[in-house]
Amino acid sequence: MFALMQSTRLESLHLSVDPVTGLKAVIAIHNSRLGPALGGCRYLAYPSDESAVEDAVRLA
Repeated sequence: MFALMQSTRLESLHLSVDPVTGLKAVIAIHNSRLGPALGGCRYLAYPSDESAVEDAVRLA
């Protein structure tokens, strides 16, 4: 994970799971130097947790 963050110059990566629903969330922030991070939201069933993280990093 840290190697991916360093290679993509990602500022932060947040992973969360809702224990009741099992919903998994990934939040990737590339840069917040100019103020609060902005972005979108995707609701997809990914084939793996790794592919969800890769997509979030790509979108950041």
